[in-house]
Amino acid sequence: MKPWMAFALLLAATGAQAAQRTPFQIRCEDTISKTVSVLSSQQNGFTINNQLPYRALTARTGSMNNHMQTLGLTVTQGVYRATLGGPILQDAASGYECVAPKLEIKLNYSPVLIYVGNEFVPGSCGYKEILTHEQRHLKAYMDNLARVEKVVAAALNKRFAGQPMYAPSGTAMSALEHEVNGTWFPFIQAEFDKGKIEQAKIDSPEEYARLGKACNGEIAAIVNRRRK
Repeated sequence: MKPWMAFALLLAATGAQAAQRTPFQIRCEDTISKTVSVLSSQQNGFTINNQLPYRALTARTGSMNNHMQTLGLTVTQGVYRATLGGPILQDAASGYECVAPKLEIKLNYSPVLIYVGNEFVPGSCGYKEILTHEQRHLKAYMDNLARVEKVVAAALNKRFAGQPMYAPSGTAMSALEHEVNGTWFPFIQAEFDKGKIEQAKIDSPEEYARLGKACNGEIAAIVNRRRK
């Protein structure tokens, strides 16, 4: 059983027996400030790099294995950090303490770097088409960030529900930290990873075929010349 599940069960039990709350429970639940879970995100824009040839980009993505050429590439990763705190009350008689967790989790994507193969001259039709394609990836990342924020915020609020946590004296904050590292961070990473589904949809065979015909065949012609 995960630590936070044990806390949840304890909270459920104390809720069911509200009429028989101990003086310590009354102090914890009625006098200390309630749980606050705050989630925030920020978009940092993007930088364009036009220095690498498309072969180097293809090697980075492993696309050579399926005979696809990577003409542009959008690079970023989900990042998150937590700040923990909250008032603590102790009960010498029982040897327990309670904490009203104040948990702030910040979500973001690391600064986005968009590569466009250096075979494509900035301002040319081919360059613009590839950049537009990569900006679709950028939008998908930002849309996913907004989705992750909502999902994680809802899960955090459901988990803590404005109730204190109980633990043996001197262990409440370490238990909270353990829960964040062991349960919430993997949960957040898994939510970020779900965005890969939408990213893959953008790189569909139909989209590659469209790019091959775009600009009166300019992109395909440049790639074919470099292959020789």
